[in-house]
Amino acid sequence: MLNQYIQELEQDPFDGEEFVERLAWRVNASMSAPGSSDSVFDPDLLHEAFTQAIKDLQILDDRTAKKCERMEVAVREEEVRYWHNIAQLLEHNKEAFQSFQDLDSHINSVATKVVHLGDQLESVNTPRSRAVEAQRLMDHFRAFLLSGPLVSEVFTDKSKIYEAADVIQKLHLIAQELPSGKFETAKKKIAEKYDEIECSLIMEFVKAHRAGDKDRMKEIASTLSHFKGYSQCIDAFIEEAQHGSLRSQDMYHEVVPLCRRSEVLIKEVFTNPDQVMGKFVLNIFQGQLQEYIQMKLENKTQLELYLKNLHELYCQTVKLCTDLQTFNLGNDSQFLSKLTKSIFQRHLNSYISIETRFLKEKFGLILSRYYENKGHQKKNIQSGVGSINDIRRNIQDVIGTKANINIGPAVENYGGETFLSEEVAISLLQETKQAFKRCQMLSSQSDVHNNAVQIFDLLAKALLNEHVDYAIELGLQVIPGGEVRTPPEVSFFEVVHQSSSMMNLLDKLFSDTLVPLVISTPKHGDCLQKKKQLGSTLEQKLDLGLDRTLSAIVSYVRHVLTVEQKRTDFKPEDDDMLITNVTVACQRVVRYINLVVERIRDSLDGHNLESVLLELGLRFHRTIFDHLMKFEYSATGAMAVICDVNEYRKCVANFKIPQVNSLFDTLHTLCKLLQVTSKNLKMVCSGDQLSGLDRNILTNFIQLRADYKTAKLGNQLK
Repeated sequence: MLNQYIQELEQDPFDGEEFVERLAWRVNASMSAPGSSDSVFDPDLLHEAFTQAIKDLQILDDRTAKKCERMEVAVREEEVRYWHNIAQLLEHNKEAFQSFQDLDSHINSVATKVVHLGDQLESVNTPRSRAVEAQRLMDHFRAFLLSGPLVSEVFTDKSKIYEAADVIQKLHLIAQELPSGKFETAKKKIAEKYDEIECSLIMEFVKAHRAGDKDRMKEIASTLSHFKGYSQCIDAFIEEAQHGSLRSQDMYHEVVPLCRRSEVLIKEVFTNPDQVMGKFVLNIFQGQLQEYIQMKLENKTQLELYLKNLHELYCQTVKLCTDLQTFNLGNDSQFLSKLTKSIFQRHLNSYISIETRFLKEKFGLILSRYYENKGHQKKNIQSGVGSINDIRRNIQDVIGTKANINIGPAVENYGGETFLSEEVAISLLQETKQAFKRCQMLSSQSDVHNNAVQIFDLLAKALLNEHVDYAIELGLQVIPGGEVRTPPEVSFFEVVHQSSSMMNLLDKLFSDTLVPLVISTPKHGDCLQKKKQLGSTLEQKLDLGLDRTLSAIVSYVRHVLTVEQKRTDFKPEDDDMLITNVTVACQRVVRYINLVVERIRDSLDGHNLESVLLELGLRFHRTIFDHLMKFEYSATGAMAVICDVNEYRKCVANFKIPQVNSLFDTLHTLCKLLQVTSKNLKMVCSGDQLSGLDRNILTNFIQLRADYKTAKLGNQLK
C-alpha cells in the first residue's frame, strides 16, 4: 500500500482532494458484494480505512524525513570536499602564475642578449657581405673588360637567369657612373647584356603567362621591377591578357568581365596592382575601344545615324566608366572621365553645329514632305498684324462694304484644308525631344543651356513660324472680306483648334524637357519670354482670324436677308391671310447658322467655344435687329416677324449662352409691340423684359407699325 501511496503522491501536479476521493472510492468498492450493483455504506469501515491511511502516511513521512537528513549530511560533506579542492587549485594557480612571471623575465633577458649578439654579428657580417658582393661584381666586371665572349657560368647557364639578372642590373648601374674612354667597350657590352637578359625575362614572363604559372610570373615580375623595361613586362602582360578579347559586335559588355578576371591575376603577380590595372584600362580605352568608336563615327554624311551612334556610344562609355569605378585604378579620381574626354573630345566640340544642321534639314524635310503630299506649293506670305497685305485688305473691306461691291481678288479656299497636321507637329517635337536628350548628355555643363536654347529656337521656327503661322496666314487669306454673297469658308475654326493643340504639345515639351536644362540659368527667363512672345503673336492672328470669320458669317447672313426678305413678308397685300410658317429668308439663315454652330462645336472647346459663340450671338442679334428695323409691319406681318424671331430664338438656344438667349427673348418681346392693340401698348412697354430698355428703342420699334400714324400711337407714348 505504501508503494501505491508513493506513486500517487509523486504525481505532478498533486491534488489532495482527489487523493482522498480515490481512497474513499476504493473503500466503498470493497464493501460492495461481487456481481451486485447495490453498495452498502459503512462509516466505521471508512473511518478505519482513513485512520489506517493516516498511519501509513505518517510512517511514509518519517521515512522520507530520515532520507532527507541522510542526503543533507552527504551534501554538506561533498561541499566541504569541494571547497578544499578549490583552495588547492587556487594555490597551484598562484604558484603557476609566479613561475610564468619568472619565465617571462628570463625570456626577455635572453632575447635582449640575442638581439645584442645579432647586432654585433650584423655589424661584422654586413661589411663582409658587401665586400663579398663587391668582389663578385668586380670579377664579373673584369669579364666585361676582357675581349671575347663572356665565359661566366652565370651568363651562359639559362637556369641561372635570375642571378644573371641581379648581377647585370647592378653592373648597369655601376657602368652609368663610370667615365667614357677606356670603359666605353665594357659599358657597351654591359648594356647589350642588360638588354638581352631583360628581353629573355620578358619572354619567360610571357611563356609563364600562357602556361598559367602564377608563381613564376610573380618571380619574374619582381626581378624585372628593378629594370628599365619593367613597363614592357606590364605591356606584355596586358597584350597577352587582352589577346582574343573584345572582338564581338558589342564590345562594351566584354570589358568589365575581362577586367574582373585580369584584376585577380594582377593582384597575385605584381607588387603595384593599382598602377598595372590603370594601365590595363588605359590600353583598352586608347586601343580597341577607341578604334571601335572611331569606326562607328567615321561617316558624317548621314547626320541622323552619326548623332544616334555618338549618343549611344557616349552613354555606353559613361556607363562603362561607372562600372569600372569598382576597380582600384590609382589615385586620380578623374582618370576615367579624362579617358572618355580624350576619345570623344573632337566629336563633342562639333556636336552642336552638327545637331543644329541635322535638325534644320530634318525639320525642312518633314515640312516639305507634308506639303508635297498635299500638293501645295508654299507661298511667300508677308505675315503679321499691321502688314501691307493686312492694311490693303482692310481698305478693300471698307470700300466694298460702303459701295456694296467686292473689289478684292478672288479668294482661294483650298477646299477647306487647314494645312495643319498634328502628325507633323508630333514628328517635330519627337525629333526635338531626342535632340534635347543628346544635348543633355553630350554638352558640357557650361554649354548645355546655350545648346538647348539653340535647339528650342529651331523647333519654334519650324513648328510655330513655318507651319502654324503659315497655316494661320493661309487661313486669314481664305476668309472673304467686304460683301459676302456665298457661304464663306469657316475652316479657320479648325485652324484655331489645331493651333491650340500644337501650342499645348509645345508647352508640355517646354516644361518637361527644356526647363530642366535651363532652370538655374538666365536663359530660363529668356526662353519663357520668347515662348510668351511667340504665343502672343499667334494669339493675335487667331483672334483676327476669328473676328474676320465671324464678320464673314454675319455678312453672308445680312446678304441672305437682303436678297430673300421681301417687304410683302411683313406687310402682305391681304392683311387677313393666316401666317403658318416662317419666311424663306428666316429658313435659310437659321439653316446656315445651325451648320456654322455645328462646325464651331466640332472645332473648338472650353473657353474658346464659349467666347466664339457669345461673339457670334451678339453679332447675329445686331444683324437681325438692324434688319427688322428696315421694314414696316402690318398686323399680319407682325405675326410673321414674331414667328421668324421665335425661330431665331430656337436657333440661338443651341448656343447655350444665357446672354444671347436673353437678347433674343427681349427681341421677341419687342416684336409683340408690333401686334398688340394700342390700349395694351403701354402695359407691354412697362413689362419686365422691356422696362429696362432705352425709351428711344421702344419708340423707334413702335414706329415700324403700319398703323403708327393712323392710330396716333405717338400721342399715347407721350
